[in-house]
Amino acid sequence: MPAERLSVHDWRRDAAATLEAGTLGYLEGGAGDERALAESVAAFARIRLQPRMLAGVGEPDLATTVIGSRISLPVIVAPVGHQRLFHRDGEEAVARAAAAADTVMCVSTMANTSIEDVRAAAPDARLWYQLYPRRDAGHRRELVERAEATGCTAIVLTADVQQLGRRERDQRSGFRLAPTMPMPNLHRDGEFPGTLGDIASLLEPAMSWDDLADLISWTRLPVLVKGILHPADAVRAAEEGCAGVIVSNHGGRQLEGTVAPIVALPRIVEAAGDRLELYLDSGVRRGVDVLAALALVARAVLVGRAPMYGLAAGGEAGVVAVLDLLRAELANALHLAGVRSVRQVPRDLIWH
Repeated sequence: MPAERLSVHDWRRDAAATLEAGTLGYLEGGAGDERALAESVAAFARIRLQPRMLAGVGEPDLATTVIGSRISLPVIVAPVGHQRLFHRDGEEAVARAAAAADTVMCVSTMANTSIEDVRAAAPDARLWYQLYPRRDAGHRRELVERAEATGCTAIVLTADVQQLGRRERDQRSGFRLAPTMPMPNLHRDGEFPGTLGDIASLLEPAMSWDDLADLISWTRLPVLVKGILHPADAVRAAEEGCAGVIVSNHGGRQLEGTVAPIVALPRIVEAAGDRLELYLDSGVRRGVDVLAALALVARAVLVGRAPMYGLAAGGEAGVVAVLDLLRAELANALHLAGVRSVRQVPRDLIWH
């Protein structure tokens, strides 16, 4: 009889039993000694809550809005590349699962499935498109226009990948992408870089605020910047006209030794929280982590590894199950904390 799956950690256990070692390392790994990766998770474990009693919560309301779109859960599926590594249905399964969970999926430039095919697989899904900027500005604009034409509702510029972090797990395992893992958004016809280093050679190493301004001018869609950790960058993003920022250290996969996003969030709220929507990415493993981020004034969180564990261990149904698990944990945490709605989580829920 299979072991029960009571938490994201249980789904991780079953994914680890399913995936080849190099693929698991790619999903799990971080940069360098993986201090930033560990700290992103550990910082949540240090947060202490002070719940309110006799609050008459009843059934907590988990619905919120993100960039003007209503979702039933403040948990968004983060952009994760190469999802067919984890299951043959890849991004198509994840998009259908996100639609079933009534939330947003952010499609990666490094997806194994084109934006158009993701949309065809999940016509009702709410999709954001995450842009890794190629050196070729014309190709960047083409990707933005394709995303808009395909019905994506926001563009997410990932700003912390001007080159790849030193991911030693992948170097030691010799991790490579097989030709059966195309990237039809990133690549032009005939291109197939097989290593992560080859992929990095396509990216713009000198991305600047001027490039962000160009991107904003190309589209009618709201633009968010992902990878913000410094308050001054959040302020600049607001000044440039961004609709939001995603406070993130790329799951600990880029610069080693960065501050945990949940630790960086309060200063960013103080600097720019009334000027744009704030989101939190990296380190979320539990519904109570979502609650802590909301108390620190995040609009919603993005989760990457957790739904990929579900995808690896259970395909589309596994992703749905992981999102439903986070929903149940969050509802339980809200109830016990004396909070009626994810839109009304008080700041003083956090014990200082």
